[in-house]
Amino acid sequence: MFAKKSTNAINLISGISMVGVMVGSAALIIILSVFNGLETVVLGMFDTITPQIQITPAKGKTFDPNTAYFSSLRQNKDVYAFSEVLQENALLKYNDKQAVGMVKGVSPDYLKNAKLDSTIKEGRFVLHNKSGDNAVIGTGLQSYLAVNTLDPFTELEIYSPKKTMAVNSLNPTDDFIVKSIRVSGVFEVQQEFDSGIIVPLSFARELLDESKNVSSIEIDFNPQVDIDQYKEDIAEKLGKDYVVQNRAEQNSSLHHIFNSEKSMVYIILTFILIIAIFNVVGSLTMLVIDKVKDIAILSSLGAGRKLIKRIFLLEGMMITMSGCVLGLVIGLLFYYVQHTYGLIKMGEGTLVSSYPIGLKWKDFILVFVTVGIFSFLASALSSNLSVKKIDQINQTI
Repeated sequence: MFAKKSTNAINLISGISMVGVMVGSAALIIILSVFNGLETVVLGMFDTITPQIQITPAKGKTFDPNTAYFSSLRQNKDVYAFSEVLQENALLKYNDKQAVGMVKGVSPDYLKNAKLDSTIKEGRFVLHNKSGDNAVIGTGLQSYLAVNTLDPFTELEIYSPKKTMAVNSLNPTDDFIVKSIRVSGVFEVQQEFDSGIIVPLSFARELLDESKNVSSIEIDFNPQVDIDQYKEDIAEKLGKDYVVQNRAEQNSSLHHIFNSEKSMVYIILTFILIIAIFNVVGSLTMLVIDKVKDIAILSSLGAGRKLIKRIFLLEGMMITMSGCVLGLVIGLLFYYVQHTYGLIKMGEGTLVSSYPIGLKWKDFILVFVTVGIFSFLASALSSNLSVKKIDQINQTI
């Protein structure tokens, strides 16, 4: 591999082949790591208000949580927070503006989530204080309704249809349950959640005229607990009447988008990497021509076709895999620099100042195996040329 050749161009082409593989491998591992970082940041935002386990009814909108199993689950020592949730769309009115939003009533355990404060953009995440019940509203609703959290005199009015409509009533509001509540804070997560409002469960029960049923149960566990194992156990005991989902299943569309985009980027960059790898074919072909006499001498000394092919196969693998290893090292160094110093910025108005990056060892294994497979194919193709006309070479020499 390092021996001088009669033609310097062979060394140059071999070096270019190795550099091409190195750049392709580094680019692939860097892009995959950036996708890992973006996925961690975005999903982390959803995790602030997404429980580890969510239980919903398979049919209908609500179910009765007052069963023996749910009671035992609530008292389980591995359960950190057991939140009952009752939610429904309602009409919201503030001053002269109105909008439809999702009203989510939550039990006290919901506030055990320490990440809730990180979502607050204005005010505080308080659902009950000395003055009574409070609500926390999403930024989408807050900007549309122009809600002022510092105004202690103007409350948010919420209208929910009664389950039994008034007969022969001339006043349309008689068909609605109307309740007012003060807004204590504004949260921001994603557009999907920012068009809702979070209120105490007792307030939601009065508003929605629902005395015992809930829409869902949200469960968070203590550290070191196997979430997937608990999910399977809960789903088995509850049966087909309930749907039990972990965080990935609750945000399945988002996970699918990230996986699809990451797969497409991997495929595109792999094609570029294949082009760089197959440059070794030209390098080995010229090397075979340059080493005609050496091949003949090895053959005369008793070297078989397999040995000669193996020599060129190993040289091709050494060129490409050396480039791959160097590329992976560069990718690892880039991760360390970007993660530590954040040299590449995302710009103003973004959630994070610099591009997030995440390291997954399976990505390194994936790149190494990908390069290894195509390197073997390219080197095997070139090594066949070394013995293709070996009989003619022996006769000539």
